Amino acid sequence: QVHVVESGGGLVQAGGSLRLSCAASGRVETTNAVAWYRLAPGKGREFVAAIRWADDSPYYADSVKGRFTVSRDNAKNTVYLQMISMKPEDTAIYYCAAGLVGDRISNTREYEYWGQGTQVTVSS
Repeated sequence: QVHVVESGGGLVQAGGSLRLSCAASGRVETTNAVAWYRLAPGKGREFVAAIRWADDSPYYADSVKGRFTVSRDNAKNTVYLQMISMKPEDTAIYYCAAGLVGDRISNTREYEYWGQGTQVTVSS
């Protein structure tokens, strides 16, 4: 079993920055990737970014490329999502997910373990 807990959400003005954290515990060695998703009001769950444990390869949705950066701290089993130049459309609940992922790293079905989410609100 793996547990993931998100933190770092909050209210920020457009153009501002936030850093989200995803702390993983338990049998983390049974996973090989962590992803961030978001759920905005009236929209479906959207892939945001992911990182593979093996080589720290990052993956991003087109909507966040150049603004968001995913990284990890091996010693802390923590994955970060640094968000800059934020826009009102980034407003959502952000979820962290971990799993043993194959080729489809953006597919929600690849991830077995999910956190409770953290709210991010960007004001205009």
